[in-house]
Amino acid sequence: MTAPLGGSEPAPRRVLNGISDVRAFFHTNAVPLYFISPTPFNLLGIDRWVRNFFYLNYFDSFEGAHSRVFVPRRRDRIDFGCMGDVCNHLLGDPETLEFIARRGLGGNACFVMLDGDTEALARQAGLNVMHPPAELRHRLGSKIVMTRLANEAGVPSVPNAIGRVGSYDELTALANNAGLGDDLVVEAAYGAAGSATFFVRGQHDWDQCAGDLVEQEVKVMKRIRNVEVCIEGTVTRHGTVIGPAMTSLVGYPELTPTKGGWCGNDVWGEVLPPAQKHVARQMVRKLGDVLRREGYRGYFEVDLLHDLDSDELYLGEVNPRLSGASPMTNLTTEAYADMPLFLFHLLEYMDVDYELDVDEINERWERGYGDDEVWGQLIISETATDVELFTATPRTGVWRLDEEGRASFARQGNDSATLLDESEAFFMRVAAPGDLRCEGAQLGVLITRGHLQTDDYQLTERCRRWVSAIKAQFVSTPLTPATPIVSRLVARA
Repeated sequence: MTAPLGGSEPAPRRVLNGISDVRAFFHTNAVPLYFISPTPFNLLGIDRWVRNFFYLNYFDSFEGAHSRVFVPRRRDRIDFGCMGDVCNHLLGDPETLEFIARRGLGGNACFVMLDGDTEALARQAGLNVMHPPAELRHRLGSKIVMTRLANEAGVPSVPNAIGRVGSYDELTALANNAGLGDDLVVEAAYGAAGSATFFVRGQHDWDQCAGDLVEQEVKVMKRIRNVEVCIEGTVTRHGTVIGPAMTSLVGYPELTPTKGGWCGNDVWGEVLPPAQKHVARQMVRKLGDVLRREGYRGYFEVDLLHDLDSDELYLGEVNPRLSGASPMTNLTTEAYADMPLFLFHLLEYMDVDYELDVDEINERWERGYGDDEVWGQLIISETATDVELFTATPRTGVWRLDEEGRASFARQGNDSATLLDESEAFFMRVAAPGDLRCEGAQLGVLITRGHLQTDDYQLTERCRRWVSAIKAQFVSTPLTPATPIVSRLVARA
């Protein structure tokens, strides 16, 4: 066959076939990948799977001990309003830009939160953003929008009504028209980790949250006795890959001052009975189909509500992004002897063709893994109302809990991969000496083997011991009149 004028035919692109090829591809990756976020929390451990993966962070959780974590030396801005502000600050920081430039143009960047400014700054830094457009993510992040899309897809929500309310009387009128009763849960369209969820039973409750709800569309639900079940997935060109189910820890006063605040997760093979596990995964698949139809590709998280009285499963919310549950998901999918779920997200945004049998992966993952693979994580926040200044905080690494309930530092560690048993935990600090100690400030994240909740959804005794032992490592002093009042960003979602 005669070659076309001008030279030979270009070589065909390599196609990755199956999980083994994909793993090898990431282990030999030559393109710099950057996770730009306040801390490495959401993607802890991904650097063990992906060559040339770096964390670009503002808060120095590892104090220079993690070879893949970069933190600029000059960090004089501390008044960020959200995670996206931190990312934008980093992408404008000369030292961070120099770190990126040394590794060459054409790098890729991923985030938890980003906006249009983030996308523009990333392009200026020579980076490709590995997410759908921020405008699409924002629209699909609305609890109101996703409730309507889920209804169309046949994914049910708790009995609810959607509308605008300007007073308690208007709220009760909306609820009564839908037959919801007077014990209500009201959600605003946007808000992470329970910050947009309010429990209203009477005028007093409404007065406490009205400022966050009036003059906007809200979702008003009948209050049920439920457990929150989290499942993450990734929308790919071959279908939606669905991760493991886990329960959420919500509102425990030892961990958070917020009644509906998310404060951790438990993940194990029997979060739901087999039949309900299948139903839950089908709900996530349908939601993945909805997201794909809307033009979305990549990672997302779904909160399902398991009604303990009716045994029904309902949609709670959909987060089109990484979430606070992502470290547990990626840790657990490693145990399937495959690879972390987030790598399927990366594949969609890298210059490579691949073939995967998504149905086979999902069927295998639905069958689960060994009973010994039980993990939990705690998001530990300050619950006291006093305002003080930290003078000492526990370091990041592996800690050990003795029989008397005392914690001691065992060894340096970058994530939870080396934990031996339930007596050990990986702690990643967020609060550092010099930070403000105030109600709601995040202290750190603890990951350990074993359950953190009992069968009737109370904290286990071991969990309570871990919380007390880690909190005992924090030392603070009262503020002096001249001390500036500043706040540390809650570095999670």
